[in-house]
Amino acid sequence: MWRAVAAVLPKAKVPAGGTCCLPPPQPGRSLLRGTPRHRCPGAAPGVCPPQTLSMKPGIQRVEALDAGRLVCVEWEDGSESRYPCVWLRDNCQCPHCFLHSARARKLLFEDLDVNIVAKDVALPDRRKISITWPDEHTSEYEAEWLKKRCFSEEARAEMRKDLFLPECQYWGSDLQLPKIPFEEIMLNDESAYKWLCTLKKVGIVLLTGAPTRQGELVKLGNRIGFLRLTFYGPTWQVQDKADANNVAYTTGKLCFHTDYPVLQHPPGVQFLHCIKQTAAGGESEVVDGFHVANKLKKQNPQAHQILSSTAVDYTDVGVDYCDFAVQCKQRIIDVDSRGEAVRINYNNATRDTVFDIPAEKVRPFYAALKEFNDLLNSAEHKFTFKLKPGDIVTFDNWRVLHGRQSYQSGSEVTRHLEGAYADWDVVMSRLRLLRKSVLNRD
Repeated sequence: MWRAVAAVLPKAKVPAGGTCCLPPPQPGRSLLRGTPRHRCPGAAPGVCPPQTLSMKPGIQRVEALDAGRLVCVEWEDGSESRYPCVWLRDNCQCPHCFLHSARARKLLFEDLDVNIVAKDVALPDRRKISITWPDEHTSEYEAEWLKKRCFSEEARAEMRKDLFLPECQYWGSDLQLPKIPFEEIMLNDESAYKWLCTLKKVGIVLLTGAPTRQGELVKLGNRIGFLRLTFYGPTWQVQDKADANNVAYTTGKLCFHTDYPVLQHPPGVQFLHCIKQTAAGGESEVVDGFHVANKLKKQNPQAHQILSSTAVDYTDVGVDYCDFAVQCKQRIIDVDSRGEAVRINYNNATRDTVFDIPAEKVRPFYAALKEFNDLLNSAEHKFTFKLKPGDIVTFDNWRVLHGRQSYQSGSEVTRHLEGAYADWDVVMSRLRLLRKSVLNRD
């Protein structure tokens, strides 16, 4: 079983549970041999090596430090972890403080003393510690639970990987489009897990062999949880329409865009199911927006700074599932605290004529956007393919920009796609549940 999923994320495989950091190697010494009590870089003590996580952790010793404000756990392998007492009291796992049926904290924050100290710490056995607080309340913490929540920088980074799967595989015109049979992901948890892992890492997966009728995306939505309802309905039909209320409902070329930046929280994942395909034209185009944003940052840092700091107005007004009049401000490139792209918000069709910036900043913005757009459309970055009836392309709408080549209209519908959205919260929830069932891990 693992061979199938290992092929999906060869670099993203993580051991069960969280981890603590390896200490820096000492000159002339191998970390594979016995070492004294490790020390983390700086003042913090050394902590647990990642390779120990597959084993049940054992505790050698526990003591209170810093006048009772910290609890230090020495593990059987000689490494250490330190836990602030305010965090330990806040996360007491007893029934009075924690509702286990809901996995939720019952302790009220107003009842928490942020200056709390441990009155007494004990080691009932090597698999848990016990702390008595000044009010005589007693808390117990399992060794495995503690070790997963080690506060070292390395352990926290490993936990982020485990919870959010942040690894990103960039691509350009050389994309090897991942493909999985639709029926497999609907019936087999291992295949569904492979699909969602690949979707998270690569940003796009093609599901093949779906029935060529409307309604299959509703089933796909039910497979992960539920679809995202928007002003265009739970699903929507992409085909040539008279008096189209969206440029997608024409036969013209669609430039690279992400869907729905006019919403405060744009849909995270998009599904497009090919029900009917035109003989000539209508090819799909995709580009890795994160990869291109990184290229722009290296090529022209000032242009990247403009696009990641300028709020652009978007608008969408019309009638579909219901009548709507939507306005929003978004930055073309949303970045996190480290300056890394986390979402692209770019749709030239719904970019408003209103532009709420000083006049002297308008031309520099257009120049920056032109450079970004040129990179999106460069031959080295874009990937072109043609959907066949029964194909469902699933992709990250926050990362992958998509477009379409034009095609000829006819007396009847010559090209028909059904579309739908899902939120990343829903997708990631299903991914974690599938990981637990497929890999037998939390």
